[in-house]
Amino acid sequence: MKTRMGPGGQGDAGSGPPAAGGGPAGGLTLLPAILARLMPMHLHVDAAGRAVAAGPTLEKICGGGLRGVGVFDLFRVGRPRKMTRMSQLRAAGGQRLHLTLQRPPFTPLRGICLPLGDGALMNLSFGLTVAEAVCDHGLTDSDFAATDLAVEMLYLIEAKTAVMRELQALTRRLDRARQSAVAEAATDPLTGLCNRRGFDVALEAALRRGSRFALAHLDLDHFKRVNDTLGHAAGDAVLTAVARILREATRARDVVARLGGDEFVLLLEDAADPAQARALGQRILSRIAEPMDWQGHSLRVGGSLGIALSTGLRGDPAALIDAADRALYASKRQGRGRVTLFRPGGGPSGAAGE
Repeated sequence: MKTRMGPGGQGDAGSGPPAAGGGPAGGLTLLPAILARLMPMHLHVDAAGRAVAAGPTLEKICGGGLRGVGVFDLFRVGRPRKMTRMSQLRAAGGQRLHLTLQRPPFTPLRGICLPLGDGALMNLSFGLTVAEAVCDHGLTDSDFAATDLAVEMLYLIEAKTAVMRELQALTRRLDRARQSAVAEAATDPLTGLCNRRGFDVALEAALRRGSRFALAHLDLDHFKRVNDTLGHAAGDAVLTAVARILREATRARDVVARLGGDEFVLLLEDAADPAQARALGQRILSRIAEPMDWQGHSLRVGGSLGIALSTGLRGDPAALIDAADRALYASKRQGRGRVTLFRPGGGPSGAAGE
């Protein structure tokens, strides 16, 4: 097939050789191979709307064998209006068409249609869906006209995607670093427990939630003797062992913190029952009192505990901490190795830890 275009853009399908000097009457005749290279998404249809010839890329996305297939069997035309007849298609000459493939993956297309003899010549493109079309149909650079900016747009999309992936990865790394820095700032480096800062944050959060909890303040007895006789390495071993005991005695939702030196504090969620809080404290003191082996030495320490319940001191972190401190020092005054429960208005009441 040779396509002869007249000066006004309309033409007919001719069978003669390409016209020299611009063709007869100033027209231009294009060989099919030339038309395929210039417009790889073209479709030439006859007066009945049947395909006479198609560009190689259009053949590829439609599954091939288009000759004789009706244009409306290939595409659904939705804009500028719905079309189902060849007369409508020819009448829309020069207007932008919005089409969709009739077969999966129902690729959206954009195009223009010009009358050609009794039929029409359509030239189509993918528009903004070119990236999806490339993936859906396995298209490559050779499937586009050399002047088609779609390839450049694909490169830009690929570059943008790569940049966005890198930015997202950088954001994730920064977020992990921030979370790590926050966690490190709230963590005791020796024991891995919360430090005072982490405890303060947890206590404020529990008070904002209106939780019912117990606050237990633990101080080790005879810890200085271990440090003085065996050195700080032995003392660190004791602190690490006590931290392990506290973790094992509490639940995941509880907060265990080392405030510094040999002082620990526990925030026990949903532990507003005095008898349960006291029983837990006594179990902890019993385990701490067991001998700890370190480099052939038997290390022995004890502990004193003071407990305050949030139910009587709601909304005041300073009052809660003060109440637990007062209960702790009552335990020490009463001979150490004890659990003392602070009772608002009634003073501390204690029990031996053994």
